[in-house]
Amino acid sequence: MTDLDIIDNPSDPAVQRIIDVTKPSRSHIKTTLIEDVEPLTHSIAAGVEFIEVYGSDSSPFPPELLDLCRRQNIPVRLIDSSIVNQLFKGERKAKTFGIARVPRPARFSDIASRSGDVVVLDGVKIVGNIGAIVRTSLALGASGIILVDSDITSIADRRLQRASRGYVFSLPVVLSGREEAIDFIRDSGMKLMTLKADGDISVKQLGDSPDRLALLFGSEKGGPSDLFEKASSASVSIPMMSSTESLNVSVSLGIALHERIDRNLAANR
Repeated sequence: MTDLDIIDNPSDPAVQRIIDVTKPSRSHIKTTLIEDVEPLTHSIAAGVEFIEVYGSDSSPFPPELLDLCRRQNIPVRLIDSSIVNQLFKGERKAKTFGIARVPRPARFSDIASRSGDVVVLDGVKIVGNIGAIVRTSLALGASGIILVDSDITSIADRRLQRASRGYVFSLPVVLSGREEAIDFIRDSGMKLMTLKADGDISVKQLGDSPDRLALLFGSEKGGPSDLFEKASSASVSIPMMSSTESLNVSVSLGIALHERIDRNLAANR
């Protein structure tokens, strides 16, 4: 790594840029910090625009990431480990990280332009669950995710980036209110199918429909809201042992989307 410049002056503008981007109180997020090799790689592949990527001078910079950055003309520098320790004081210290410009917020039109089923999360607030759902939705052919009442204000949320391994930039994730989401689903001609413990039909029957569906998942404690329940075409349950109270929402989504895999893979070809 001798060909990489090393930032050893705390006054370097890049250091201040990193300090600014990690402040939790920022109201208008235009840039974000993306940490670790896998999220960096997936974000770059999704077309996220990076200002610069960094590594600690105390750790080897991953050659595959360096090659990717060079192919995409992304500047790469190392930072003196003592400065890295100060930058991430009190936090886990990433060995590789980058500053990227936050892509524009996803819109309903971005989801409408795709063909797979749509995932709607109503009141799901645990970021780890949302991140797992992003990865599963992408893998199983969903066209996008609508987040309602999630307490997330931007997909640039660092927790969400970590939980999704950077895949949050690889499919549209729309932050929406309930009425706007229902209007979009209705205008798109999709049936809204609500997953709940006492659903009218079994999840196995989801695979029988050739139509594009909107699959609604509520929080594990509260379930779907009344507004979504009234707008639903049907409720869907996952058969399981009676001694089990409920499944994690990300697990439920994986089961439902797997039943839809043939339809969604065909739609995405």
